[in-house]
Amino acid sequence: MDCPKCGAAMEEHTLSTLQGGVTVDRCSGCFGIWFDIGEAEALKDKWMSDYVDSGDPNVGKAHNKIRDIDCPRCGKPMAELNDPVQTHLQYEACSEHGMYFDAGEFTDYKYETLMDIFRDFIFAVRKQ
Repeated sequence: MDCPKCGAAMEEHTLSTLQGGVTVDRCSGCFGIWFDIGEAEALKDKWMSDYVDSGDPNVGKAHNKIRDIDCPRCGKPMAELNDPVQTHLQYEACSEHGMYFDAGEFTDYKYETLMDIFRDFIFAVRKQ
């Protein structure tokens, strides 16, 4: 499978949890991460999943501007979504196969901080 953002090869990484192993695909170029359906949620609260998002967040921010991408599994256009809890966090998802996070986004997804709450409040106020 190739990265939907930069086209580099995706490499499998398996993380062990008490419920079994979870295998995610990480880009060998930009270090974006592909999660099959349910994998991101399964790893969100697991401490050992921190290492999978080892890419440079600045590279991830640059790649986040690339929004029109196709699912690496089926080739259909992916939906652009904002996390419902952390509305500043944007990622792409295929309703049939999974979701793609740019480098640094999964770490952000895992940890809602006081700064995230403040940022989302300001974002909501500006939209009004």
